Amino acid sequence: MSEVQALGAEAILVQADLTRRTNIVALFDRAVEKFGGVDIAINTVGKVLKKPFVETTEEEYDSMSDINSKIAYFFIQEAGRRLNDNGKICTVVTSLLAAYTGLYSTYAGLKAPVEHFTRAASKEFGPRGISVTAVAPGPMDTPFFYGQESDDAVAYHKSASALGGLTDIKDIAPLIEFLVTEGWWVTGQTIFANGGYTTR
Repeated sequence: MSEVQALGAEAILVQADLTRRTNIVALFDRAVEKFGGVDIAINTVGKVLKKPFVETTEEEYDSMSDINSKIAYFFIQEAGRRLNDNGKICTVVTSLLAAYTGLYSTYAGLKAPVEHFTRAASKEFGPRGISVTAVAPGPMDTPFFYGQESDDAVAYHKSASALGGLTDIKDIAPLIEFLVTEGWWVTGQTIFANGGYTTR
């Protein structure tokens, strides 16, 4: 927060379990109360589980569904209700949506609905000038990636992109910034930004 303020911007911190819709509503309430309205809503929430299909428990499935699908649905829903006209909504998903691989059944599988949420919301919110997009990074060089990967898997992911290496957050942030500003005409789309890791 101090870094944001150092740039001359205002910020608020809200800690909440967003798997509960009431907390998503409260998040938007706080933003509207503080800033008078919301123009841009970006959802970066996600959780990875790398595990064989036959070993995944019901509790793990429910948690992955809540974090990767449910939050996205109700975040987009509340953004659609609360954003000012000509607002922008963007959700971070995963390039595994275009991969032919095992072990990520709940991660990729439960991010997949967000593509349709994006299409449906863009169609419904379009008359108000609101664009809705999703961005699908490749494996990113952040702690989010390394927690479930072995050294061999990390080496594979680094070698799998056509441009070589893992996705850097500096490759993703400008794309999202573009989509929620000058690139507003792009809507209902999932953009794969992964250096050629996957494509479709």
